[in-house]
Amino acid sequence: MKVIAFTGGGTGGHIYPGLAVASELKKHLKGEYRLFWIGSSSGMDRSIVEAAGIEFFGVPSGKLRRYFSFRTAVDFFKVFAGFFASIKILKKQKANILFSKGGFVSVPPCAAASLLKIPVYTHESDYSPGLATKLNARYALRTGGKIFTAYEDTVRFFAPAMHNHIIVSGQPVRDVFRNINAPSKERTLLVLGGSQGADEVNKLILAALPQLNKWYTVIHQTGPGKQWDVKETEKYKPYPYIKDELPYIMKAAEIVIGRSGAGIWEWAVCGKPMILIPLTGSGTRGDQSENARYFEKANAAIVLEGANVNSQILVDTVTELANDAEKRKKMAESSSKIGEIDASAVIARILEEKINEL
Repeated sequence: MKVIAFTGGGTGGHIYPGLAVASELKKHLKGEYRLFWIGSSSGMDRSIVEAAGIEFFGVPSGKLRRYFSFRTAVDFFKVFAGFFASIKILKKQKANILFSKGGFVSVPPCAAASLLKIPVYTHESDYSPGLATKLNARYALRTGGKIFTAYEDTVRFFAPAMHNHIIVSGQPVRDVFRNINAPSKERTLLVLGGSQGADEVNKLILAALPQLNKWYTVIHQTGPGKQWDVKETEKYKPYPYIKDELPYIMKAAEIVIGRSGAGIWEWAVCGKPMILIPLTGSGTRGDQSENARYFEKANAAIVLEGANVNSQILVDTVTELANDAEKRKKMAESSSKIGEIDASAVIARILEEKINEL
């Protein structure tokens, strides 16, 4: 029996693309095989993975930081514990190969797989690689695996010695986003702040809502656990988290507003004009801004960032798009072009080839 391990987590952006690859891989594997997932023992990882029908093993996980704080010392021991827990899991489950979708939780399993000489394959969703991917890429190199990137330009951020091991695959997106038709009788605007929501986006929408409702019914994912006292109306539908309905709501939406993490590739697959408000400041390395500017350069998005983020500018931007069907059409076409590559199939094919060699 061939055993394929997956790892990644912390946010939906690190989990759902991995599940897309797992789903595609299941279509092609022949003979007896088993899939399982190593993720964070706390947070949303377990519930999402098990809902997809994949066995889940939780390990301690700590955030990787480039600066020192009290949490750095605490998280160091969590990472250390996660490494030994991953060794135990990979050995006991007899994993033949490991695919990582990134996030800080993925580093200990990738390090453990490298120690056990299990081939490591890793994927980076952002325009520039984060620290987790930089570490995991080394494990992939040591074990004869591959490094996948969503953006072609991402290759230049890696050392030249790694370039022959990098495959530009695009971003894995679940099939349901590609294979649905969801016409809407009303004009809708979808607001997403990522799987955890975003306070900045929420505040902008709250201030702009009366003006936005002149054009659209606003469907708003506010984020689970966030305080949100704005009541639902005929033209405003707030939800802490949108799960199974998301592909259908997105397909029906005329415009999507939100952050610019890995989820924007789902918007691209659905061919949506985007208004992107990237996460900036000391809590980020600037990856969302880089992602957003790529989509803006491709004419798929309008980026609101820095001094250009206030409720009036948001209203003006939405109003302009609402009144310009030709501009929306061109943005939608550009968005669809970015999302046309089926990364799940590309990655699954390469994993399948490796599995058949073992």
